[in-house]
Amino acid sequence: MFTLKRNQILRFMKTMKSLFGLSVAIIALLTFGLFSCSNDEAITGEGQIKLNITDAPIDQEGVSGVFITFTGIEFQKDGGPWQTAEEFEGPVTINLLELQNGRTELLGDFTAGAGNYTGLRFMLDAPERGRNPSNPGCFIEFEDGRIEPLFVPSGAQTGYKAIGEFTVPLNGTVEITADFDLRRSVVEAGASGIFILKPTIKVIVNNQAGGIRGNITNREAEINYVVYAYEAGTYTEEESADPEAEAVRFPNSLSNTGAEDNGNYMLAFLAPGDYDLVVVAVDAEGIPTVVKIEEDISVTSREITVVNIEL
Repeated sequence: MFTLKRNQILRFMKTMKSLFGLSVAIIALLTFGLFSCSNDEAITGEGQIKLNITDAPIDQEGVSGVFITFTGIEFQKDGGPWQTAEEFEGPVTINLLELQNGRTELLGDFTAGAGNYTGLRFMLDAPERGRNPSNPGCFIEFEDGRIEPLFVPSGAQTGYKAIGEFTVPLNGTVEITADFDLRRSVVEAGASGIFILKPTIKVIVNNQAGGIRGNITNREAEINYVVYAYEAGTYTEEESADPEAEAVRFPNSLSNTGAEDNGNYMLAFLAPGDYDLVVVAVDAEGIPTVVKIEEDISVTSREITVVNIEL
């Protein structure tokens, strides 16, 4: 029979222990390598941003169009440097007043690094105040055919930043909508007849938003109706008061939309939560009157809540 001496047994055990330690080290290195490759792929990988534009009504009376010319789009990843969307084919001019009641227009599909984005801004063809261009890129058009340029307040054009964050998935697509609030963005400078462009823009991730739609019945002829959405319990009568210069009525509303000729309305791209709807009748002189309030309306992601309003 084959037998091992004590020192041979000890050497054998020591060898096996060394081999086991080496195996553990190799497995750890392979695991770390795979993990590192996975992380590198997540950092350096790409996805797609599908960018849409929408709008809400403007307060000024007799306006038939608000035309905005986009010359560039930039993204900011994790608070880092601004990156130009090279795939944007501009300039592009859009009449924002046509994009109400949930209507949108696609500005483009753009390749971007996967990850969280903390900024989106638009470069616009808008003249500085004091210059009177013969062919302005941003202008307001009235029903009588008059056209007035939209001026930026002053200084160099650095773009207009939108409020909101979004995440670009690796090898996937995030669809977002930039919501221009024209009634806050277009300001008439006192009695000067000069219109200032101060864009108020928020970013909505489409699949995280919901909406409210319905029909307004018993409407009066020759009256325009606007529906304002407020966070539930936040509306007060002071909201409808005549505002100070360069301010707006209903300042704390989260969204608003004008009713169509048939009474249909649509409040799109709302964050999930509870809302109160404030229905306002605007007469021929542009004077608004609150005619109905619908309270505690719940909105959930990816769903449209139907609220028909009888006056």
